[in-house]
Amino acid sequence: MITSRDNPNIKEIIKLQKSAKQRRDAGLFTVEGVRLCRDAALSGAKINKLVYTKQAMEKYSDDFKLISDSGCEKIEVSADIFLKISDTKSPQGLLCVISMLDKSILVDKIENTGRYVALENISDPSNLGTILRTAEALGLDGIILSEDCCDVYSPKVARGSMGAVFRMKFCIAENFTEFISELTKKGIKTYAATPRDAISVTELDLRSGIVLIGNEGAGLTDETISACSQRIKIPMGGRAESLNASAAAAILMWELIRSK
Repeated sequence: MITSRDNPNIKEIIKLQKSAKQRRDAGLFTVEGVRLCRDAALSGAKINKLVYTKQAMEKYSDDFKLISDSGCEKIEVSADIFLKISDTKSPQGLLCVISMLDKSILVDKIENTGRYVALENISDPSNLGTILRTAEALGLDGIILSEDCCDVYSPKVARGSMGAVFRMKFCIAENFTEFISELTKKGIKTYAATPRDAISVTELDLRSGIVLIGNEGAGLTDETISACSQRIKIPMGGRAESLNASAAAAILMWELIRSK
């Protein structure tokens, strides 16, 4: 049992929990809690290490066996050490270190009849996690992320997605605007969510294509809007000037799939 914070495994996990750069450099990320660790195992993600307390092993014995049967290294830690590495308020005593996922969507794999959401510079991990979760629930075909979105492998995104990060196809576009422009040129409908010179989504039958959501404060860049085939907006009453990014994404994704 590990009881020291100076243990190399503990130091690595703390860095992975806190640093997107560390996650990228190592090609690893962490998820914590019974449900997320179980989802990782069931989805076929490559689990490298299972970190656990004795109490968690006994309390969640079936889930512990499912996860440990993946062939991962098992590391028992004291309850005090788990509190130090935990990123949650009420830790359950299970944490997995996982290899980054191979979920890439290539331009030539996106079909005209597909339904996708594309996100530019979403900065709030909770928003990204919620959008992943909603996209899975609505049956979208995938998610496209700009490079300047918050880290899809952060603990907060994993929790907010309720495991959808393991199951949804996604890609991170190195040049987001160029990526969208290529899809538009292929004849795929690309819908930029913007209040400027836009058609109300209630006046359109989207059916298929890609809806684009921009940064929580700034929205989509002018370059990306220009690369899209259509500008759309969500009609709003009252005195509200805008919607939360995840709420706007949910409405537009629903419009995208409702006539499926």
